[in-house]
Amino acid sequence: MKMKTKYIFVTGGVVSSLGKGIAAASIGQLLKARGLSVTMLKLDPYINVDPGTMSPYQHGEVYVTDDGAETDLDLGHYERFLNASMKRVNNATTGQVYHTVIEKERKGDYLGATVQVIPHITDEIRSRILMAAKDNGSFDVLIVEIGGTVGDIESLPFLEAIRQFGLKVGRQNSLYVHVTLVPFIRAANEFKTKPTQHSVKDLREIGIQPDVLLCRTEGRLKKELREKIGLFCNMNAEAVIEAIDAKSIYEVPLLLERHGLGQLLVEKLGLETPEPDLTEWTNFVERVRHPQHKVSIGICGKYVELQDAYKSIIESFVHAGAANDAEVKVVWLAAEDLEKDEDNELMKSIDGILIPGGFGERGFEGKLNAIRYARETGLPFFGICLGLQTAVVEFARNVCGLDNADSREQHYDAKHPVIDFQPGQDGIERLGGTMRLGAYPCEIKSGSAARRIYGQRRIVERHRHRFEVNNEYIEILSKHGLKFSGICPQNDLVEIIELPDHPWFLAVQYHPELRSRVASPHPLFVDFVRAALEHKQARQS
Repeated sequence: MKMKTKYIFVTGGVVSSLGKGIAAASIGQLLKARGLSVTMLKLDPYINVDPGTMSPYQHGEVYVTDDGAETDLDLGHYERFLNASMKRVNNATTGQVYHTVIEKERKGDYLGATVQVIPHITDEIRSRILMAAKDNGSFDVLIVEIGGTVGDIESLPFLEAIRQFGLKVGRQNSLYVHVTLVPFIRAANEFKTKPTQHSVKDLREIGIQPDVLLCRTEGRLKKELREKIGLFCNMNAEAVIEAIDAKSIYEVPLLLERHGLGQLLVEKLGLETPEPDLTEWTNFVERVRHPQHKVSIGICGKYVELQDAYKSIIESFVHAGAANDAEVKVVWLAAEDLEKDEDNELMKSIDGILIPGGFGERGFEGKLNAIRYARETGLPFFGICLGLQTAVVEFARNVCGLDNADSREQHYDAKHPVIDFQPGQDGIERLGGTMRLGAYPCEIKSGSAARRIYGQRRIVERHRHRFEVNNEYIEILSKHGLKFSGICPQNDLVEIIELPDHPWFLAVQYHPELRSRVASPHPLFVDFVRAALEHKQARQS
């Protein structure tokens, strides 16, 4: 008989960026290692319907699911840690909640009642929690992460909703984990517990008594200090868990397990589980911590000041590095700087280069310069989304002789628009949620590098773009040596290009980084890192 779903709510206090997403994903990994079926939900307090129209500088990476939802980057952590695919139902925002409630009010669903935060908004939040728990059957555990920090006005409806939810399902079926900070004051040479005390005080005033505290700290917390925190926060010292800074986010589940978090959670929820099997995870962490090789790969982007804009790419290199027994050192190359680097000095010390996705004209010419250097020198090149589009423009200009080749995104009146709008995308005024989003199939041609790497003819990958290769130029591009090795069978959209005579030159229209996992690193990243290692060895010899 299927057991009743248990619920774990993860909140954060004191300051932002404490790592609630990593903490929540780590909890999921510890429970899954005990044989439980686990899913997750991120509740974001911002009023945007989704992050799709937000600047990467504001939000970081927009994570796209198979069903085309543009979501918070924490869903990427959930997928990578649980080796599971999230969906639209696994992320909800204030904007979505209010939009749904207002639509119901307009239809008269509330029978003339005054629509209020309590109960209507909190009821809608609770319904979304239930939807996530029951999606595709019924999970053993749903972990719900509340965005923001306790004390924020924006988070209050969500905190009230999970307070109500705990009462509804019973404390035996729900549990509250609070991530907080215990700072070390160097002038006093001691840790300070007061910020944590105040954070828990704010949470208790809302009506939530945390069951577990995860105390972020840069050093070890002695038993006496944890007892003091427990005393002032109305909880036992064994529920005050040290969450010490780790060199890699993938060490966090192992550190938390070492401090007894996994066993504590299952005991508090009344679960009977076997001993956790963390063998595969431990082996992966060992390969990350003790690689035999090192390789430098440049990421040429326009948002390099905020590395969270490329979070999934960074993590994909961690996975691919471990698969190659190598540490991948990412070298950040601002695309605008490469417009002025006439001697390519910034690129001479790297072993491979990746051009990621992005929007707008800024830095476009710098990316073209980087691609030309890689193409002409044999430097391994990997393009993603805009990276494919810039590779096509560069090839058209410098190999095919189409001097005015360009993308309509950069210049609408381009003489040779080798990159053009997808059908139906030109003139769109409603920007949110209107790009080509989610998972689409791709047929890979035999004899291609992509076919060798994937080892299969048909693949499915996730997309987020509005522009595509203009099929009217495929003939001239092919004539000069560019190979179109992957095509979407639904609409003949170009998905993969490559240069057969280059050591490793491949670009894709989709986002492979969104499918890389600890348990299954993406084959394109794995093979790209392998090629970069070979390039380094050849360069050194």
